[in-house]
Amino acid sequence: MLRPIFVSFLFLMVLIAACTNQTSPKNEEKQAEAKSNETASVATKKNILFFGTSLTAGYGLDPTEAYPALIQQKIDSLKLPYKVINGGLSGETSAAGKSRIDWLLKQPVSIFVLELGANDGLRGIAIEETTANLQAIIDKVKEKYPDAKLVMEGMQLPPNMGEKYATDFKAMFKKLANKNKMVYVDFLLEGVGGVPKLNQNDGIHPTAEGHQILAKNVWVVLENEL
Repeated sequence: MLRPIFVSFLFLMVLIAACTNQTSPKNEEKQAEAKSNETASVATKKNILFFGTSLTAGYGLDPTEAYPALIQQKIDSLKLPYKVINGGLSGETSAAGKSRIDWLLKQPVSIFVLELGANDGLRGIAIEETTANLQAIIDKVKEKYPDAKLVMEGMQLPPNMGEKYATDFKAMFKKLANKNKMVYVDFLLEGVGGVPKLNQNDGIHPTAEGHQILAKNVWVVLENEL
């Protein structure tokens, strides 16, 4: 008598377990919908490409402390549909950037932020050469993504590079911005350049606190383009 009862009991337990683990059609539908919405949200985000030097890369800092990452935090806090891509590379010159940009443009770009030329200036490269390289980069972006919004970040040099060279260097960015109808950040390092406590020991690369100011300098201009 015990064996049939035991078998019946076992069958009942298996049946209950099966019913318990079974996902209802409504639950499956909700899960599928949630996953679909999540995928759609990622797909609809537009890319903002920051293309530049060690200043953009966040040299000497954690990547989350670099100003492009801080701008991403601001974007997320406002729930705006944009994803920041940090295309900064330490030591990058305009010539090297002209060769590298094609690889980064393989992904869609809605807003292109250009920060290049500082290393050219520190090396004393001819203004005409740097101008031609920067224009070539801008042309590539325009050709690949004609609807992309363009932002130029201006830079300046210390006076020891020579007054005329420093003046022409500063003017170069504004001229390029006007020619290509780019939104213009007058000086990326405004409020940071030359301030010891806001720069690392090399006196060139901003600290984490310095990058917070850089982010504000860029956000003032970028906010209106989002």
